Amino acid sequence: MQQLEKLLRAGKDLSRGQVKDASEFLLDPAGEVERKVAFLRALSDKGEKPGEIASFVGEFLRHAVDPGIDPTALPGPVLDVVGTGGDQLNLFNVSTTSLFILAAGGVVIVKHGNRGITGKSGGADVLEALGVKINLPPAELGRCLRDTGIGFIFAPLYHPAFKAVAEARKILAAEGRRSIFNLLGPLMNPARPAHQLVGVFDEKLVLVFAEILRELGRKSAWVVHGLTHDGRGMDELSTIGKSRIAKLEAGKIKMEEFDPATLGFVRAEVAELVGGDAQDNAETLEGILASRIKGPRRDLAVLNAAAGFVITGKSIDLAAGKKLAEELLDRGAAHAKLRALQDWC
Repeated sequence: MQQLEKLLRAGKDLSRGQVKDASEFLLDPAGEVERKVAFLRALSDKGEKPGEIASFVGEFLRHAVDPGIDPTALPGPVLDVVGTGGDQLNLFNVSTTSLFILAAGGVVIVKHGNRGITGKSGGADVLEALGVKINLPPAELGRCLRDTGIGFIFAPLYHPAFKAVAEARKILAAEGRRSIFNLLGPLMNPARPAHQLVGVFDEKLVLVFAEILRELGRKSAWVVHGLTHDGRGMDELSTIGKSRIAKLEAGKIKMEEFDPATLGFVRAEVAELVGGDAQDNAETLEGILASRIKGPRRDLAVLNAAAGFVITGKSIDLAAGKKLAEELLDRGAAHAKLRALQDWC
């Protein structure tokens, strides 16, 4: 590992074989934590290249538990909505809120997620605070999907080998640093959904992730990076500023820029979208779904749900997706999906 660190410090990219060696060390429970931290720091400092990321994804997915999901047995297109984390904005759980809107519109959600590592509340934390059972094994996950149209794939349960790198990730998070695992999370869904909406914290990753999702065989996907008023990045489509989008469709990638003003969204402020702990964010999520909370937070959830509707072919464009999302919220269908998932558990 020291030799690999030296290569990285010299700005050299890792070969597929070197990635395999590094993966075996990172997933070795007996591996020295400080050595893992040093390697992950060096890789992050160099900057992960698409080929390296794709190679790590391939190595780690070999160790994942297969959820055994048959998309042909499900009533709609299968979508994952997820962000990389790491943007340091601590927004409420936008993607987790939007998934209930999407499910109400006939999209089957297979969300791959975890507890918060770079933020106060991850998808697993907020769902657990809502009374949703997050640790479903494959058989129960399949029944939940068929009954409710929503399934949460809890990363630690489906990637047990990642326990070996948990301490190293915590050390890096305490330093305010990300690692390649922040990049890998959105790519590691063992259900391999045909459709995906991915938010990335760094604009340089937009095209990179689209290329990797193409390699992973996604039928259609958007990779999005939003901006704040002061130029900070966010791993969501933004209602604060413009967003960059890489759209993958039929093996082709198209880059676009999106301005929320074109759909009539009032520009939000970061402070209006900041979340809290899991309980705070659970109250925000349910408040949006129950139409008790409107304004900037609802708008952000609506916009990201609209993107999911376009990706899965449920809406022809973002304007139509926005209209559908707002209708589902207004008539209580999205809130009913939350209730269905809570009652199923």
